[in-house]
Amino acid sequence: MSTNIKESNAHKTFMVFNYIFLFLTAIICILPMLHIIALSMSSSIPINARKVFFWPVGFTLTPYDFVLSEKMFYTSFMVTVRRVLIGTSINMILIVLAAYPISKSKRTFHAREFYVWFFLISILFSGGIIPLYIIVQMTGLIDKIWALVLPSAVPVFSVILLQNFFKGLPHEIEESALMDGASHWTVLFRIFIPLSKAALATLLLFSTVGHWNAWFDGLIYMNRPQNYPLQSYLQTVIVQRDLNITNLEDFQALMKLNLRNTNSAKIVVAMIPILMIYPFLQKYFAKGIVLGSVKG
Repeated sequence: MSTNIKESNAHKTFMVFNYIFLFLTAIICILPMLHIIALSMSSSIPINARKVFFWPVGFTLTPYDFVLSEKMFYTSFMVTVRRVLIGTSINMILIVLAAYPISKSKRTFHAREFYVWFFLISILFSGGIIPLYIIVQMTGLIDKIWALVLPSAVPVFSVILLQNFFKGLPHEIEESALMDGASHWTVLFRIFIPLSKAALATLLLFSTVGHWNAWFDGLIYMNRPQNYPLQSYLQTVIVQRDLNITNLEDFQALMKLNLRNTNSAKIVVAMIPILMIYPFLQKYFAKGIVLGSVKG
């Protein structure tokens, strides 16, 4: 026996406006990216004349040739890859180890309140850039990869998100495991982590994007340009470019460059790896955002 449920006119109207709203939102998000791509493939003259919108004018790949021709680009790229691998691994380990105990009740973990306030105060108050730089310098981390990952080793916001997710998991599963003789390490690695793949994938994406896009710490902690991460290098590539013109072809290529198309090429090059990684984590990201919002 089948039943046909007819949608009301109000529901149909809502769905129509909902689709229109989501479509317009998608367009608003896509158009700036198309504009940046068009700028990166356009010559300097139409860019200066403000004739470039969403399609390249005076098509050229000279900005990409300029950005990718430098040996330092590949050196900085590998520094960023190392930073993402090391930094993300440290972030995820410390996030899990910090979120698990503070997700317990005060009866189970007596020092919970102290650590929760400790984390919250670190969000609200900061010592500033100069004290942080002095600490990094005195610990001998200047010009080392650890200067890029250790100061941000514990992202407190991610810890709070994960501990809220842990608190939403059924307590009966944990209680049954503890009654059967399981330790808290067993509960964490055999129960909590497998049940939290969506949340962990979301935090992994946050951490990866954060390390990939970071540039300011590379400028202040690295004295030698060969130690710059990719974003720090791309921030300085315009200032440090070589303007020695040796022949007519080099001069003609330089005439096609300006600050806007070269910066646009930098943005496109820098976002390609993230765009390649995101589709693999997107399903977990979407699930991690809504998981826990509805409970049975």
